[in-house]
Formats: sequence, structure tokens, C-alpha cells
Amino acid sequence: MPPQAVFFANIAFAFVAWGVLAQRYLWPRLRSLPRAEALQPLLMLHSFRFIGLAFLLPGVVSPDLPAPFAHSAAYGDLIATVLALSSLAALRSRFALALVWVFNLWGSADLLNAFYQANGAGLMAGQLGFTYFIPTLVVPLLLITHGMAFRILLRHQSESAVFLATR
Repeated sequence: MPPQAVFFANIAFAFVAWGVLAQRYLWPRLRSLPRAEALQPLLMLHSFRFIGLAFLLPGVVSPDLPAPFAHSAAYGDLIATVLALSSLAALRSRFALALVWVFNLWGSADLLNAFYQANGAGLMAGQLGFTYFIPTLVVPLLLITHGMAFRILLRHQSESAVFLATR
């Protein structure tokens, strides 16, 4: 099998595996919790996105790794980390909802942009070095948990609207 096919197969299987895990074990628990409690573990997970800074480390990645991809992915993840931690800290404040929306929109867009940048740069799996496991193992989980966060935000928003309409 060609290396690029292995790379994409790894990503696809990670989406399937994380999706099954999320559907069977994570979502049933999170959907029954109040919004702030349901968002906490998701934000905690995303607070580790600083690991994307590894795209900037010579010796960890190939010297041939396209710099525009590496910088965009690394600094996008760093911003997502700061937004996740800020959201976590503000979770019980009146700014929480807006901050979590900003984090979730930014974080999702950052991950999708990384896929776009990698494709546009003709990224080869071997250029990632040790960071190969970020797009093949971590990114699928992060995208799935962003989806879960959107569901939590939207579900609770519609529940609040129904509550206000019945008052």
C-alpha cells in the first residue's frame, strides 16, 4: 500500500474508532449533564492542543515539512489551547457561553484549515516525523469532540429558548 494511502487509512480508522467510543461511552454521559459540566471534559481535552507546537521542532519533524503548514498548525493549536483554558476558567461566568462558542468555532476551523493546508502543500506523511500521530490519532478525536461541544451548545440553547417561551 502506498504511504499516502496508509496515512489516509489511519485517519479514517481513527475517525471510526473515536466515533464509536464517543457514541457508546462519552455522549451518553455528557448529554445528561448540565451544560457547564458537560463542556468541562471536552475543554480539558482541548487544553492539551499545545502539543501542536511540535510541528515547529527540528528533529521531531522533517526539515522538508512545509513551513506555512507547520506555522499555521502550531500557532492555531496554541490559540485553541489558550481559548480552551480561558473557556474552562470562565465556565461559570456570564462570559462562558460566548467564550466557548469562540473556542469551538476557532478550534474546528483550525483543524479543518490544517487539513486544507496539508493538502495544498502536498504534505507527505513522512514529513511529519514523530508528529505523524497528531493528524492520524489526535485530530479525529478533537474534531469529534468539537462536534459534541456544538451539540451541547445548541441543545442547551434550544432548551433555554423553550424554557423562556413557556414562562
